[in-house]
Amino acid sequence: MKKEAISDIKQLLRSPKKMVIVPHKNPDGDAIGSTLGLYHYLRIHNQEAVIIAPNDYPEFLKWMPGEDSILKYDTDSEKCDALIQDADIIFTLDFNALNRTGNMEPALKASAAMKIMIDHHQQPDDYATYMYSDVSMSSTCEMVYHFIAMLDDKNLINQDIATCLYTGIMTDTGSFRFASTTSETHRVTAFLMDKGAQHSEIHNAVMDANSFERMQLLGCALSNLKVIPESRTAFITLSQDELNTYNYKKGDTEGFVNYALSLQNIIFAAIFIEDKQNNIIKISLRSKGDFSVNEFARAHFEGGGHTNAAGGKSDLSLPETVEKFISILPAYNNALKNE
Repeated sequence: MKKEAISDIKQLLRSPKKMVIVPHKNPDGDAIGSTLGLYHYLRIHNQEAVIIAPNDYPEFLKWMPGEDSILKYDTDSEKCDALIQDADIIFTLDFNALNRTGNMEPALKASAAMKIMIDHHQQPDDYATYMYSDVSMSSTCEMVYHFIAMLDDKNLINQDIATCLYTGIMTDTGSFRFASTTSETHRVTAFLMDKGAQHSEIHNAVMDANSFERMQLLGCALSNLKVIPESRTAFITLSQDELNTYNYKKGDTEGFVNYALSLQNIIFAAIFIEDKQNNIIKISLRSKGDFSVNEFARAHFEGGGHTNAAGGKSDLSLPETVEKFISILPAYNNALKNE
């Protein structure tokens, strides 16, 4: 972020303002962790800050300090619209295109508030007055840490901020095993631990909160696992009936795609999840090395994300979506075999 922008934002924080903090639709650990981390920081500066999430998120994220203050747009849109309309500043975190907020998009576009983006995804839209965009970062939570540091406020990071930021870094790096994890990432998490983030408790709260039904759903997913050796690709399918059988709840399929990627000699993995309520197939893609699932998702499934982690959707049926996916793969075989 440019020095001039940091200087301007420092000046903005010197007087109380109405601020709204927004994560993307279907927020994950990085989205909730970064918004809560920033929320606690702004409150220290006596700012009138509120977080508005486009919709609900998994139960395993609902233990973080301050989580109970988060408003959900899909259940309280009238109140949220008023807050967005009255805001002086809107922070958008962990996304870089307003359409990632679903039904919130019109209200955000209509707002005259200054917008500040903090995000690590590729190809950002140009909607923010101040933009902190860095695709090399492991997570938006790591970026919020650096944002606070650039404002010369590292000393203000307390246990609540540290806990929220550590959670998002941990989840977006796959517990520090993804290639996006750098030595700087570890230095940041060490600082957060020194500030009170309890790493084992955070891991247990997020990773070890499995229900019996989620474990059964994982078993179902693994029984549906298919491998395409010539493309070094594996994929999983889950139908709506299978989700219903195991009493699916939001977040239950988090991380399932990584089981497919963990197979020997596999560098490209996908999971296709039927969502009859929205009449789409939700797609998560993962890869190893330089094979870009971001480019693959953008080219074929109306999605995007990072080089090694991306998502998309399909308006076809589940069998038709899988058929389309398989038919596309031969065009990428050379790239996949050379990884």
